[in-house]
Amino acid sequence: MSPRPAPKKKPAPPRRPPARRGARSDEPRRSTPEGLGGEQVEGRQAVLELLRAKRRSVRKILIAEMLDPATILDEIEDLARRARIPVSFVSHARLDREARTEGHQGVMAIADKLRSVALEDVLEGHPFLFVADGVTDPRNLGAILRSADGAGVTAVVLPRHRSARITPAVTKTAAGAVEYLTFAEVGGVPTAIERLNKAGVLTVGLAGEATHSLYDLDLGSVPVALVVGGEQSGLTPLTRKRCQAIVSIPQIGKISSLNAGVAASVAAFEVARQRRLYRA
Repeated sequence: MSPRPAPKKKPAPPRRPPARRGARSDEPRRSTPEGLGGEQVEGRQAVLELLRAKRRSVRKILIAEMLDPATILDEIEDLARRARIPVSFVSHARLDREARTEGHQGVMAIADKLRSVALEDVLEGHPFLFVADGVTDPRNLGAILRSADGAGVTAVVLPRHRSARITPAVTKTAAGAVEYLTFAEVGGVPTAIERLNKAGVLTVGLAGEATHSLYDLDLGSVPVALVVGGEQSGLTPLTRKRCQAIVSIPQIGKISSLNAGVAASVAAFEVARQRRLYRA
């Protein structure tokens, strides 16, 4: 039998020219992570509040070996033991690899993701809402959420796009506040504001250059939604147009505006103050 001839090599396909800038690529785009996030919780206080709140299942807890004794660590271990949550003591190197923040403080938990509710579900009674319009900085969002809990905000409205998710940096900065807040995830902030207006909620946008003062509004006797813009560009034009009031926080210093986290905190506690006076 004669040997089989070697198969002919197929010609190599022509190389594609590099895509022009702005041209559409055939590669799939990375989609925004679905849901609010929040499944990885880092930092001692954040993990402690996760266990105290008991609002979502916790799968496991990782604690770095050879940490100095601390009451908060004892409480975390005790709560985890009572809830039959696995606790693993791991090396600092492993925790550093698995953590997504630099300040995990030797403690990390893996839990179910935070759940959101429909916007209509947070409009009953006398709501006090926070609406984040393009807040992309995790630390600012975390500071806003911490202030929201402290001021008695009944729900936080977050857009699915152009917004930070509830990342480990957010949960740590919020110091556990995410465990007690209600979140309503919406497709777009301008549409959500329009729905709030129709529901009788006073929508108040914060803008450093606004001429009207936050302190001149009646924020105690009516349902209120504070709208906070992004760190760079502030409120988007359509959001600003649909808010019923655009106000600033009066300042006497040289700096013209506050960052999103501080402005949200000041405004939130002004709403809380007026609501207490109204109820009294």
